Amino acid sequence: MDLSERQTRIVALFRQHGEMSVDALADHFGVATQTIRRDVNTLCDVNVLRRYHGGARLLTPGPNQPYEVRRVRNLEGKLRIGHAAAERIPDGATVLLGIGTTPEQVAVALVPRKRLCVITNNLRAALVLASNPEHRVIVPGGELRSPNPEILGDEANRLFRAYRADVGVYSVGGIDDDGTLLDYDRHEAASREALRDASRYRILVADTYKFSRKPSVRGGQLDEQDLVITDAPLPEPLREHLQTPSATLASPEILIV
Repeated sequence: MDLSERQTRIVALFRQHGEMSVDALADHFGVATQTIRRDVNTLCDVNVLRRYHGGARLLTPGPNQPYEVRRVRNLEGKLRIGHAAAERIPDGATVLLGIGTTPEQVAVALVPRKRLCVITNNLRAALVLASNPEHRVIVPGGELRSPNPEILGDEANRLFRAYRADVGVYSVGGIDDDGTLLDYDRHEAASREALRDASRYRILVADTYKFSRKPSVRGGQLDEQDLVITDAPLPEPLREHLQTPSATLASPEILIV
């Protein structure tokens, strides 16, 4: 499911305060407590908040959810993101494609393209793209990170760095309010950075859940991308950050689909 703009802003408030009462949230947004209670219930149902009497608190991020669970969560949004990313990739391009369920949907949308060369450590994406015999699909050696259909580590990173790709497409575990990109372990972050550094044009694909989950491993900044494709408005603190002179680089293009 998609979060509404108000629900996304509620999550941002909980990032600042940790816990809040329903009454305080209703006063902040100028809406009825029943409306806020429905929003809080929604955020509890998707494991962002936990209820207590009269309010809620932010759940401490734990390990990432299993691939098959993430694969079907917000599938409609990921499909839109996948098609939007594919529209930016021309026939004949060399593409580096990262791990995750949203990049898998980019691969699905790329199948009808012609003569792509795709280098990926995302085995689901590789198998999808191989259904079109015009595409050349290259995968790294190394150990499968079971149960995830991914190969991470030095061999995969060296493979990415052996290319100078036209386009790199990748996702992230979470995005903090100051634009810091976050992942669940250092191998994920290192993979994304190797892929990004080897790409001329860099596309970050991130569905709405990336703005509510805050894993602990740092790996770059949002304003180091050329294009960010998402399915919901950015949280207000993040929008404000991108508009301030403290942002390290020019703000990326933000495409909401």
